[in-house]
Amino acid sequence: MAGFFSRLKEGLSKTRDNIVHGIDSVFSGFSSIDEEFYEELEEILIMGDIGVNATGDILERLRRQVKENHIKEPARCKEFLIESIREQMKVEETAYEFEQQQSVVLVIGVNGVGKTTSVGKLAGLLKNRGRKVLIAAADTYRAAACEQLTEWANRAGVDIITGAQGADPSSVVYDAVSAAKARHVDVLICDTAGRLHNKKNLMEELKKMNRIIDREFPGVHRENLIVLDGTTGQNALNQAREFGETASLTGIILTKMDGTSKGGIAVAIQSELNIPVKYIGVGEKLDDLQKFDSEQFVNALFDVDVQDSDM
Repeated sequence: MAGFFSRLKEGLSKTRDNIVHGIDSVFSGFSSIDEEFYEELEEILIMGDIGVNATGDILERLRRQVKENHIKEPARCKEFLIESIREQMKVEETAYEFEQQQSVVLVIGVNGVGKTTSVGKLAGLLKNRGRKVLIAAADTYRAAACEQLTEWANRAGVDIITGAQGADPSSVVYDAVSAAKARHVDVLICDTAGRLHNKKNLMEELKKMNRIIDREFPGVHRENLIVLDGTTGQNALNQAREFGETASLTGIILTKMDGTSKGGIAVAIQSELNIPVKYIGVGEKLDDLQKFDSEQFVNALFDVDVQDSDM
């Protein structure tokens, strides 16, 4: 089976065509490093969904390194540019502390982004690391959400708490918290509804769930992960902003990175919102969600040859 790096590299091929070929043409097309050179680079990065903020930071760091290292040839800038993007994407190891503690994880996001499958995959990932995991099916409105999540729970080999379709999602969270405490569960992962067109109710629901967890499980480590579809580019950024107004987001699960030309959005989201991309998904299998690794992501994006391994 192809390792995760191979799948990521293959998944980012359209993004590579979109960004990296443009960058290479700038490096080969300019004979000196001047303002026009930086402007061309800026345009390619922004057009590649890397975002205005992240592009500004990346180029500022590049200018500094060019000056400090007395670089005169544009071609020599490439490794510094890659390093600059890598730094921009770095996720601190503390971002994953919840994996080692007793935690409640709310997984939020609009319908269609891969939220339910991400809950199942994250459960599988944590179970493989020796954690006792419980899933709460708190998306009680979408027909088949519960069946879909039950199937993923079975695949991951973890228990699931469900409610009747149309039931109050907070009642499912309440039952799941009670079960998590009684069964000494390490990580409780709650799937939530994603109806942004009914935004007010949805946001009130999230607040209610948070209140129940605060009241019933005081002191437990809290994590709010938003699932974003990598293929939607700037739209993903807007979704994160909207949810961020209600829930204190602690991390991002970036899905559907297999075959998108907008993979640069991973850089933009982290920079614009100051929320780390913690997990990245490149397919439909249980092990197609992995911890985000900036080194691997940038190597895959720029086709830097490294020995393949599963993280």
